[in-house]
Amino acid sequence: MKLFAALLVAAMEASHARTFLNPIPRGGSTSTTPPAKTLNLSSISPNLLKMEYAVRGTVVIAADAISEELSSTSPHPFDKIVYTNIGNPQSVGQQPLTWPRQVLALCDLPNVVGIDHPRAAEFFPLDAIARAREIKEGLGVSGTGAYSHSKGARVFRDDICAFLKERDGLEADPEDIYMTNGASPAIELALTAIVSDSSCGVMIPIPQYPIYSATIDLLGGEKVGYYLDEKKGWDANLKEMERALSEARKRGVKVNSFVLINPGNPTGQVLSKQSIRDICKFCSKHNLILLADEVYQENVYDPSAKFTSCKLAAYEENLVSTDKLELISFHSTSKGIYGECGRRGGYMELVGIDPKVKDQLYKLASSKLCSNLPGQIMTSLMLRGPKPGDESYESHEREKDQIFQSLVRRSDKVSKALDAIDGFSCQKAQGSMYCFPSVEMPEKAKKEAEDLGITVDTLYALDLLEKTGVCVVPASGFGQEDGRFGFRTTFLPSEEEMDQVVVAIKDQYEAFVKKYR
Repeated sequence: MKLFAALLVAAMEASHARTFLNPIPRGGSTSTTPPAKTLNLSSISPNLLKMEYAVRGTVVIAADAISEELSSTSPHPFDKIVYTNIGNPQSVGQQPLTWPRQVLALCDLPNVVGIDHPRAAEFFPLDAIARAREIKEGLGVSGTGAYSHSKGARVFRDDICAFLKERDGLEADPEDIYMTNGASPAIELALTAIVSDSSCGVMIPIPQYPIYSATIDLLGGEKVGYYLDEKKGWDANLKEMERALSEARKRGVKVNSFVLINPGNPTGQVLSKQSIRDICKFCSKHNLILLADEVYQENVYDPSAKFTSCKLAAYEENLVSTDKLELISFHSTSKGIYGECGRRGGYMELVGIDPKVKDQLYKLASSKLCSNLPGQIMTSLMLRGPKPGDESYESHEREKDQIFQSLVRRSDKVSKALDAIDGFSCQKAQGSMYCFPSVEMPEKAKKEAEDLGITVDTLYALDLLEKTGVCVVPASGFGQEDGRFGFRTTFLPSEEEMDQVVVAIKDQYEAFVKKYR
């Protein structure tokens, strides 16, 4: 697919430009001909029409089309698409850790050919066999092919509580743990309870991960954006939070919750303990439910930074023991060092939530039956790996360290290299898996994008895709200040490939600026 064709598709999909916080709903067909189908763009939920999910949006659709063309005779100046649009580590070459896959395989195998086979120790380490046996005993006769408890199997929720106790030094109740198919369904579950009608407002960081804006739109709520401070490394600013909350309430929005993503997506910042404590106090002061997205807690690369959980910060501010804060936190197997996105493992913990509301959340979770068992197992293995002295301990830790150290190098190299491009500004990626550079755009490019009904960073991202095969996400899909433009890229492909990606971005940008000068 050529660039102009991709742009035409984008222009047809978005007949006019829309702002991030106040999208203009798209109506259905104006044709006088009766619709052929009962379900059509006139009858479908308007909230679904309004919902956007940029991470797999227009640019990615164009990338997939080009990828199909690469297998045919269509000429392109590259031989593959480099997908840096999403935090999906194993899709771009990260190898799965050995020990968790061994345990998972043993859990799925019938005992006679698995943990009880007389030659099992020839193929699997003893600690993997022992852990699989423990898991199978915890699941009982139902095994991995049956529904579990709707909150997740108790044996795994106990592992989560033990992890939380080790992390924060604070007790956790397995009845307050809900295991889900990754963190996203947990976020959706919580927001479904929180957004009761169209007057409900949820404070979200700008920029933010689009699962929040998309879900709030789908539920018919109000997005209330508070801007992170790019010049201060995407720090959270209390004065800005107060402004956003005050203005929303003046407009009649019933703001009842606050989203914090730490470490940041798409921004890569790691907030200080004091910043986390201030946010907890802000939420307590204004009676806001704190939704703490902490899925990147293991992805901290800057030695001067350290992850602090909202639960610990709230405890240190005496907000937990005095029941002055309502907190829901999220974690996932998709990120960290495991990168097991396809396993869809995750959970949320409820702290300070009304017991009657817990009953309703349990009812909602029960309507989904349960999360998948391989994801539950992987969550348990992520949080409780081999112990020192176990057969697999050293090799498991070595594999994890190799992945982590490579991420450290890539986070530093890519953020510095992007920042060095004339016309770019990129904050250091302290954590997570992304860089979020600001990019100066020529006025003629802005005019062309306006004529096409798309944002100029979408125009830029499509041009980057066609010229280089590099797929990024326009920054407009995450939200940004007026007049700012850019994109989000992961640094998950191999170090050698990321070196090539940055050079390709530099060369393409220079040509892009020259084209629209």
